Amino acid sequence: MELNDRVAIVTGGSGGIGRAMAAAFLDQGARAVVLADLDEAAVSAAAGELGCDGTQCDVTDEAQIERLVEWTLDTHGPIDLFCSNAGAGAAGVLTDAPNESWQMQWDLHVMAHVYAARAVLPSMIARGEGYLLNTASAAGLLAAIGSGPYSVTKAAAVKLAEFLSITHGDDGIAVSVLCPQGVNTAMAPASLGDGQTDGIIEAEELAAVVVDALREERFHVLPHPEVEEYVRRKGDDVDRWLGGMRRLRRRALALTDEA
Repeated sequence: MELNDRVAIVTGGSGGIGRAMAAAFLDQGARAVVLADLDEAAVSAAAGELGCDGTQCDVTDEAQIERLVEWTLDTHGPIDLFCSNAGAGAAGVLTDAPNESWQMQWDLHVMAHVYAARAVLPSMIARGEGYLLNTASAAGLLAAIGSGPYSVTKAAAVKLAEFLSITHGDDGIAVSVLCPQGVNTAMAPASLGDGQTDGIIEAEELAAVVVDALREERFHVLPHPEVEEYVRRKGDDVDRWLGGMRRLRRRALALTDEA
């Protein structure tokens, strides 16, 4: 997809990855970009700085997603690209991650994508074209040590994107899933020392990769290219990969003990 003269929605758009993608889309000639975010003041400020529309939206509320799509259709016409990008981190695994944390991560990282697809696909399918870009994480392809709710729900987000591509590819719908490691945003890892990322990149670098991936309609959008090789190694020998991840966890715990 070329972005010139296109209409896009970006959730989680007030800062970080969402804001950087919106700016890149506008630089590519997008006709309209609508930012949506839970923080009304922040999304209004970001929209004002970028010169686009911004609106408050809780993406875990399906009715609010439906209103976002309806407003965009009424205001700007057909939606070409929906970037379901909102997300948040969560620590803990089992006993140290309460049920509320698991549910919040599920609603934000999985159901929000479901709600977005439900709301926007009918108009896209009627036109015979459209694009869904869902933000997951390299953790969804691999794992994030010490963050069970995040890893598991991001993995579900990847699987949902696969399912959407399989189900609606013949309807003219393209689907990509964004799977970065560390990005210099509020969610960036506190340290690179535990080996869980190959470096923290700027959100603008990520956005440039996204633009290229949309142009080529690549399913996996990997701002850290090393991730592709890690996924290949995991597929080649999952038992060896699990052993390596356990070693990585032990190193991370040792670093925590030393701190």
